[in-house]
Amino acid sequence: MPYKTTIGLEVHAELATKSKMFCGCKNDPFNSEPNSNICPVCTGQPGALPVPNEQAIAMVLQFGQAIDANVATYSEFDRKNYFYPDLPKAYQISQNTFPFLSGGELEGVEITRVHLEEDTARNQHDKGNDSLVDFNRSSVPLMELVTEPVIHDSETAVRFARELQLLLRTLKISEANMEKGEMRVEANISVSKDDNQLGTKVEVKNLNSFKSVEGAIAFEVDRQIKVLESGGSLIQETRGWNENTLETFSQRAKEVAEEYRYFPDPDIPKIDTSKHSDFSEDRLAEKMAILPSKKRELYENLGLPSKSIEVLISHSGVNDFATNFFHDKTLKSETARLAANYLTSDVLSQLDDSHNISDLNPNHFKELMVMILDDKIGSRGAKDLLGDLFGSDVGPFEIAEAKGLLQMSDESALQSVVDEIISEQKTVSDEYKAGKEAAMQFLVGQGMKKTRGSANPALLKSLLEKSLK
Repeated sequence: MPYKTTIGLEVHAELATKSKMFCGCKNDPFNSEPNSNICPVCTGQPGALPVPNEQAIAMVLQFGQAIDANVATYSEFDRKNYFYPDLPKAYQISQNTFPFLSGGELEGVEITRVHLEEDTARNQHDKGNDSLVDFNRSSVPLMELVTEPVIHDSETAVRFARELQLLLRTLKISEANMEKGEMRVEANISVSKDDNQLGTKVEVKNLNSFKSVEGAIAFEVDRQIKVLESGGSLIQETRGWNENTLETFSQRAKEVAEEYRYFPDPDIPKIDTSKHSDFSEDRLAEKMAILPSKKRELYENLGLPSKSIEVLISHSGVNDFATNFFHDKTLKSETARLAANYLTSDVLSQLDDSHNISDLNPNHFKELMVMILDDKIGSRGAKDLLGDLFGSDVGPFEIAEAKGLLQMSDESALQSVVDEIISEQKTVSDEYKAGKEAAMQFLVGQGMKKTRGSANPALLKSLLEKSLK
């Protein structure tokens, strides 16, 4: 009988708040100066009292609206007890019995719960012979999401993780850069021949790229099947992922909840979200961004290609610009499709330190698209002009006129250009007359070069064909 793979994901995301989860220290875990954003609270000094970050709570509740989760009216923080050098209090403030969110769905995957906790400090083992601890990350707000064990292959797991990252960025509650540890994926994996019973669960921790998520799941499924097929048995354990050997490796026996000795944190009052105006459903809805699913629906209705749609909603460089631009109800489908092509190619290629998307006026960009469709400017001229639109108060027509980029559609003016080309390129002209069709492309190219791309190429070709008959 074939083996059934069952996967559940646990995802941690650092929230982009101004301050840490339980103190007023700046939320800047990547500060180059170690231990520069610390205080008695986030370093676990005796007598220091934690105060929950309301911005972090609001972010989690807004995330709950986006995934249609159930918001808990009553919630509390717990102490999760374990000892490790990066945990100065010997416990982590987390949530166990009463998380802020339960239920919900994303990318077809059911969500079990979403709760808030504090991140740990960061151990550094590369400073000579010593292991040091940087507390800049200690107490950074951390949202943990747990899915139901309803995923059955690595492709679905990666698709879910990508959509989650996109949603976090769209809501602007986390940068979710996996390479920086701002989003960390852990996969609980089991295999079984019995459809009604799960196999022994193995957790693979701290997967810091989508490639690692896919690779670790694929390897672990294969490893577990081989162990069972050889007559062996699996143990519930925590494993790591070696990116060099592309293998998982055993770290420790898997802990169970009882080992953490959870109990409510006596220093933090219970939270009733219904009594806080900033946590109200209406207030959160006011701040809600347009979700990726809604953007896809709008862009599909405008006839945009699927590849362009994914770039538009996932690339931070054009996402916000595209959201505003394509919600213009006067925008025609033809203009939208051309705009999507330019945004995902020419505009993206020009974004750098000197060109910021916020400096591009949407009305000027739309005007340029219409000029292209109306044959007032050629594609080459439009590409040359595009860079001048960043930070400009002048529209594209005025710039094109001043630079001589407006497309030449006057037959008499173009005829003189055609006569020059035929005179200068007598050999190529004779080749075309002799039946070499490819020669026409060269002649048209010469005309575009002479007019600096401003000639109407279709008219130019037509005049050349007539003159060479």
